[in-house]
Amino acid sequence: MAVEDWQLQALRRSIGVVQQDVMLFSGTLADNISLGRPGITRETVERAVADAQLSAKVAQLGGLDTLLSENGGNLSAGERQLLSIARILAANPPIVILDEATASIDTETEQAVQRALERVFEGRTALVVAHRLSTIRKADRIVVMQRGQIAESGTHEELLRQAGLYARLVESAQESQRLLG
Repeated sequence: MAVEDWQLQALRRSIGVVQQDVMLFSGTLADNISLGRPGITRETVERAVADAQLSAKVAQLGGLDTLLSENGGNLSAGERQLLSIARILAANPPIVILDEATASIDTETEQAVQRALERVFEGRTALVVAHRLSTIRKADRIVVMQRGQIAESGTHEELLRQAGLYARLVESAQESQRLLG
């Protein structure tokens, strides 16, 4: 079935998106995760919170009924990303799009996000747009874009063996890590 053949509402339900800038609204943590979708129970939200590596933060804030300020001002950028990931896990769409989901977070929080993303990727098709190589390293297929064109495509290992643009990007990232110590 082609995308054009899908009903728009069914297509929208089939795709979950985690963006760099997470939009949150004034309301409870639970409401921000379920987004009022029918069929998302409290138990589903609790499981999503645990799988998204957010349980400790939710407990620290006072539970799922804690009110968030507009745009989640009482959460860090990484915590907002983890909440966005919890939304995906609660909705359980078969297709996930990550648009620079790790770009605005610190390295320590990135580790929690990476663990949560492993859970998100299980059994789903994922399209990941990222500059951080750690976000895409385990992908089944990596497509390297340069000036709007596909420059290379393959697995992490295949692209390293090609010794092209991707390999140079990995080398540059590793050198930056060494310098930062």
